[in-house]
Amino acid sequence: MFLEDFEVGQVFRHPGGVEVTADAIKQFAGQFDPQPFHLDEVAAQQSFFRGLAASGWHTAGLTMRMLVDTLTIHGGVIGAGFDEFRWPRPTRPGDLLRLEVEVLGLKFSQSKPQQGFLNHRVTTYNQHDEPVLIMTGNLLVPRRPAA
Repeated sequence: MFLEDFEVGQVFRHPGGVEVTADAIKQFAGQFDPQPFHLDEVAAQQSFFRGLAASGWHTAGLTMRMLVDTLTIHGGVIGAGFDEFRWPRPTRPGDLLRLEVEVLGLKFSQSKPQQGFLNHRVTTYNQHDEPVLIMTGNLLVPRRPAA
């Protein structure tokens, strides 16, 4: 898709779900975020989370995968900054994640007419339709080449 293919208000949904397992949570945490509440069920019970929770960055990585699978932007999904990035609740073992992307705005670049920006909100939900990640920001999107 090119910038001209998007409209404000469009909503795109990931076609399936991504299941989060305890093993995947621990594997990611062991490599990138080795904190007890991501690595050990017993320690996690005594933590703020009151149970094993995925790293927010793990949830963000899964979100990015679903985003790439959902938006077929010519040249790829290229971030141009975030306005908001938050995790309203933890991702837990057994969660089935899904994604929605809403187009909030379009800006056609005057200085670089071959591209523009797509302002969007990405919300990742668990199987209870509760958001586990919300981010808003801009994607750099090419414009359709002149015929």
